[in-house]
Amino acid sequence: MALQLYNTLTRNKDLFKPLKPGKIDLYVCGITVYDYCHIGHARVLVAFDAITRYLRTQGWDVNYVRNITDIDDKILRRADENKELYTDLTARMIDAMHEDERALGILPPNLEPRATAHMDDILDMVQTLVDNHYAYRADNGDVYYRVKRFPDYGKLSNKNPDELLSGARVEVTGVKEDPRDFALWKAADESEAGWPSPWGYGRPGWHIECSAMSTCLLGSTFDIHGGGPDLPFPHHENEIAQSEAATGKHFVNYWMHAGAVRVDNEKMSKSLNNFFTIREVLKKYHPEVVRYFLLSSHYRSPINYSEDNLIEARQGLERFYFALQNFADVPATALAELGDSAYYQRFVAAMDDDFNTREAFSAMYDLVRELNTVAREDQHRAQALAAELKALGGILGVLEAEPEAFLKGAVGEGEGLADADIDALIAEREAAKLNKDYARADEVREELKEQGIVLEDSREGTRWRRA
Repeated sequence: MALQLYNTLTRNKDLFKPLKPGKIDLYVCGITVYDYCHIGHARVLVAFDAITRYLRTQGWDVNYVRNITDIDDKILRRADENKELYTDLTARMIDAMHEDERALGILPPNLEPRATAHMDDILDMVQTLVDNHYAYRADNGDVYYRVKRFPDYGKLSNKNPDELLSGARVEVTGVKEDPRDFALWKAADESEAGWPSPWGYGRPGWHIECSAMSTCLLGSTFDIHGGGPDLPFPHHENEIAQSEAATGKHFVNYWMHAGAVRVDNEKMSKSLNNFFTIREVLKKYHPEVVRYFLLSSHYRSPINYSEDNLIEARQGLERFYFALQNFADVPATALAELGDSAYYQRFVAAMDDDFNTREAFSAMYDLVRELNTVAREDQHRAQALAAELKALGGILGVLEAEPEAFLKGAVGEGEGLADADIDALIAEREAAKLNKDYARADEVREELKEQGIVLEDSREGTRWRRA
């Protein structure tokens, strides 16, 4: 099956045709680094990491660019609140973002441009728009984009420009020619963060930053532009207007947007006290559980963050690790050797269908079912299936922990029984069974169960895991 992508621009699932054979240029809007990354950011980061991983396994040469917005009004306000330099704030938050990414198994992009490093490109693009009369300097020193000059405005978000006009709030200052016009350059006092420009001292608007960085690094036209659910309008709509007016060329062929993360079926918001940073979530759940949870639904679908859904994700991942317990030393199969595998073919077909990770996991669950069936009857077949399972998991960035370690989990100080204490109680239970003291053996099992420890007896002995 050929690769198909849902394209926000066409509102259809389109056959993917690269601009250059075998090569994909991908730009994803990254983080505005004024705070720690939250679980909504994780959805986008993990989704495009899995997509990129998969494409590379299929032979695509992916040039993945994900920007960092390191100058923005939110950044400046937060730095002022903290009484620190905005550059110190962004440096801390970038380091924290990279820590979160590493914890979730997110590979670095090929390029990670920062807006402040592309100021010349931003200024050049704004100047081109001014020269071509797509932009103007207002009396307050700001430079605005003339929306009415771009006839295709609204084509990505499917919004009617006239309706946008009727619903727009006319600013009290009246500095704009049209209330729909948006800022390319914002005038600033020289005591504030800013840069010199032909229109006076100031700093760029958010939208122009991504236009300048993407065209600088990927050219006037590139394959795929991705981002979060809140970006089609106005951010990406404005990117299209700016870029196509500046270059005279079609900007992006395929637009991809991840679905929203809700918390207990409500919009995630600090005001509702349901706002979770990645590092807060990782204090409670294994990183692979979080990654699996984020990939267990189609990337375009809304996903509900809740305790029940995280527990369900952990249980789903445990099914894989249970099956791999006796095959910890079996290496993953090379993907080149899986061409004839029905499971691999199903996995690839699912991923080629707009990166349907939910169906890809379904193929892996069927593989696990067969693995569990043949494990005691056909060791050679079982080992081959275990090796394939690891290979498929590796494509999506899961099943990379030691099965025993994952299933036993980790416990913080004061949070429960330590591994040594559990092992001692299991030894006591085994001794009780040898002495035919079955009442004490049952008591130990119940004691462990109350502590969230599940025992599994087999011919090889007793294994345990944290519930």
